[in-house]
Amino acid sequence: MSDKIRRIISTLIPDPFIAGILLMIVLARIFPGVGADGSTIELRVLIKYGITLLFFFYGLKLDPKRLRHDLGNWRLHLVIQLTTFIVFPALLLLFYPLFKGSDQEILWLTVFFLAALPSTVSSSVVMVSIAGGNIPAAIFNASISGVIGIILTPAWMGLFLDQQAGSFSFGPVIRDLTLQVLVPVIVGLILHRYWGNWAMRNRKRISWFDKSVILSIVYRSFSDSFTNGIFTSIPGHSLLILSAGVIALFFVVFEGTKFLTRRLHLNREDSITVLFCGSKKSLVHGSVMVGVLFAGSTLGSLFLVPVMIYHAFQLFYIGMVAGKYGREIQN
Repeated sequence: MSDKIRRIISTLIPDPFIAGILLMIVLARIFPGVGADGSTIELRVLIKYGITLLFFFYGLKLDPKRLRHDLGNWRLHLVIQLTTFIVFPALLLLFYPLFKGSDQEILWLTVFFLAALPSTVSSSVVMVSIAGGNIPAAIFNASISGVIGIILTPAWMGLFLDQQAGSFSFGPVIRDLTLQVLVPVIVGLILHRYWGNWAMRNRKRISWFDKSVILSIVYRSFSDSFTNGIFTSIPGHSLLILSAGVIALFFVVFEGTKFLTRRLHLNREDSITVLFCGSKKSLVHGSVMVGVLFAGSTLGSLFLVPVMIYHAFQLFYIGMVAGKYGREIQN
């Protein structure tokens, strides 16, 4: 069996990371409060420093020279980043008047949080590779998307969070994002010339560390929510509507992006890269942003729900599309 076929199959089976997240939710339901504030080892403190290290390693793996070199294909990059950070949120803003002031406004905001997130990194590159797209451009856009998201995701959310919770203060969030996310990325970029090769050699171990931080965030978020009864206030039909809305959002962007690439007359490789990178959203960045934006709130887990639904669906559907495109090259 070829490596390409194995990669296609791997995209269609359940993601072990998703299974780990589901396990954390179950544990949070059965054993809430582990590592709560006042414990000998506070989970909140571990997560805080874990996020800092996560983004330091992220910056350490970015090659500044390669990033500068890949800037040349500016039209491709512009389409992907505008789709990720402008088109997605704009689509949700169209529906805001329907939810403003209603009991469902908080659910709209959770989907808006999804829309404001950056694109995925590893899965975008893997899917583009399977489909025969522009791999260097996929790597560049997936990487730069995460950096841009450090600024734009909280900026978008800041427009609405003050209205949702009087206890939310955007100033401290910007401070925490700067200290926990932006500064570590910059330090990592600076130190890439010294430790970049080490980071690439140990990227699998670093990936395990990253996922451990994410799983800790998921457990703490859902633990707090179960303890405070957040989910008991949401009817089952609302969650079904939320799921349908998330999947509809995916198809609108996916098909709209496909139409745009035809109108721009992009070649096949660039079209695939735009389609796959522009329509995806990052569960990793979403989990980290929840850990920072809602560190003092019980609502964090609620904002993870649409992100997890979208992540699972995008892996399933784009995995099938990538396989189809890959077979077209072979024929």
